[in-house]
Amino acid sequence: MRISLTRPLVLYPVSIVLGLGVWEALAQVMPRALFAPPSAVLGRLAAMTGDGSLPTALLGSVQHMLVGYLLAALLAIPVGIIVGRSTAIATAVEPILNAVYAIPPVALVPFFMIWFGLYFEGRVALVFAMCFFEILINVLQGVRNIDRGLLDAARSLDLTGLALYRKVVIPAASPFIFTGLRVGIGRAVNAMITAELFFSAVYLGQMLKTSSNAFDIASTFAVIFVVSLFGLACQEAMRLAERVVIPWHHESTA
Repeated sequence: MRISLTRPLVLYPVSIVLGLGVWEALAQVMPRALFAPPSAVLGRLAAMTGDGSLPTALLGSVQHMLVGYLLAALLAIPVGIIVGRSTAIATAVEPILNAVYAIPPVALVPFFMIWFGLYFEGRVALVFAMCFFEILINVLQGVRNIDRGLLDAARSLDLTGLALYRKVVIPAASPFIFTGLRVGIGRAVNAMITAELFFSAVYLGQMLKTSSNAFDIASTFAVIFVVSLFGLACQEAMRLAERVVIPWHHESTA
């Protein structure tokens, strides 16, 4: 049986090994006080996992990430569909959306502190702000790129209103919706840590601050490593969900 080198099951382990190799090579030429080698990081990771501090911090961080991400998705998907389907609404709303999208969400942190406080609600607000537009833009483009022939065929069959959206618009835009959700969840992981560093330092953000203040580079890298793996796992889970929900899309592009 011939194994293709382009298969994910082959490329994933190869890319991980290459990444660790580059990491180790860099660690050999840089001072240990600035850059920890993989062996030191993995050792510290094992210790922090064994005493339960890292899993506990990750579970705490995931709470505000999930709430902010789900709120962003629940609002961005219907708004994207409505704006994408209505030329009049798009003309009125898009300048405002583009102007707000140009503002870095981190620049809104002082306002979020005033409006929502320094704790859970403020962190959720920042996650929401960093995810919402990423999902919205993809959904909006997906709705706009629906084949006009599909819409004409649906209308010829007297499909209108909610039936048109349920049977044609949403299925046709689903690949873009899942792309938005996948990009959005990557941003949510980013926002999860950003919120904990800018608001009250808790969970993984607190571990990052404590270890960096103590110049414990191995612990800092261990937390960053876990965050990167978690972000990768979230995006792969979204890819799997896409394959389950819209298998026809992957079959057509295979």
